[in-house]
Amino acid sequence: MIGLDTNILVRYLAQDDPIQSPQATQIIERRLTENQPGFISLVTMAETVWVLDRAYGMSDEQIAGAVEQMLQADTLLVQNEQEVFTAMTTLKTSAGSFSDALIAALGAWAGCSSTLTFDRKATRINGFELP
Repeated sequence: MIGLDTNILVRYLAQDDPIQSPQATQIIERRLTENQPGFISLVTMAETVWVLDRAYGMSDEQIAGAVEQMLQADTLLVQNEQEVFTAMTTLKTSAGSFSDALIAALGAWAGCSSTLTFDRKATRINGFELP
């Protein structure tokens, strides 16, 4: 298994750099295999979503599509795949932010009865509640 950093994923998804994008494509499409997959940590996934939103101005639907593409790739292993899927679904339906949804999903995964927050907007996501 080979760990992948945010910049590899962003260059692959955005295809915006004449040198790094082809290198990222080579890594993801040719170097990685089902037997030697690329590992995407939760931090890398959250950073990637943040960069696609803030630096590239992608819509929630576009970002959810990129996350879904990563989840479906046989050559990528996403940490806590089910929780990332839940967060992606929340983003796709505009019910809340990816990061907030991931926090709630990971709390549920860990056995939390709820996740407390002062963020009223986050309480739209199942699993959050105000103190």
